[in-house]
Amino acid sequence: MKIDHLVVNVDREIQESKSETERFHAMGLPYNPKWGKGTRGFKVSNVWIGKEYFEFVRIKRRDGGGWVENWTEQYVQGHRGLIGFALEVDDIEAVYRELKDRGVDITNPEPLRFRWFFNLLTRTMPWRNAFLPGLKGVPFQFFLQQMNDEKARSFMEQYMVPNSKENNIHGISEVVIYGQLTQSDLNLLHALFRDCEEQEGSFIVRLDNQMIRFVSSPTYYVEVLLDCGNMDYQSGQVALKNLVIRNTQRDI
Repeated sequence: MKIDHLVVNVDREIQESKSETERFHAMGLPYNPKWGKGTRGFKVSNVWIGKEYFEFVRIKRRDGGGWVENWTEQYVQGHRGLIGFALEVDDIEAVYRELKDRGVDITNPEPLRFRWFFNLLTRTMPWRNAFLPGLKGVPFQFFLQQMNDEKARSFMEQYMVPNSKENNIHGISEVVIYGQLTQSDLNLLHALFRDCEEQEGSFIVRLDNQMIRFVSSPTYYVEVLLDCGNMDYQSGQVALKNLVIRNTQRDI
């Protein structure tokens, strides 16, 4: 299991303002908001960071145009920031069954489908997702993702450009979530993650080469730390309301 990507609700200027795009370029992230999937109802633009990435999502119509229904509802109600936390797994069916056995109300693994070209065509993405319940104390949810096969993975990686690895920024090393977890949240995290521990004021998840930390705080916000080996960009960061993306040297 690894961090695959983060889905972030954003406002129009993040996808359309040149000055916003330049903020990402200044920290070594070659963001091109004109590229990405979408329909008349939603627009997704990607920031590629090695083999991980951000999905910046803007809802253009109240029905979402085929985007994830409950995420669309939350966007329309004003949610901005991290909404979906994708975890890549090798065998989504096996993880799904394990979580069901542990009493987790997870959805069936299914591909993302959305209608486009005036609702005449349906596009099916080459991976499957299974969604866990949203956390209660912080406003996002985890979900699982598995590519259909290595051919699909290779095909997708061809489109993961422009990519920050060209600037020696290689991926997401850590995500730190500040806020107040509920007991049901902690139960869910213990069911989902094998290598995890509670410490005073924090909950730590260790993945193969990444870390997720929940830190008790009265104020909710999220820090995403990137594995940066380029001294020219070492202190770079971008703040998007309650989300901060920051370059850092790996220390896990």
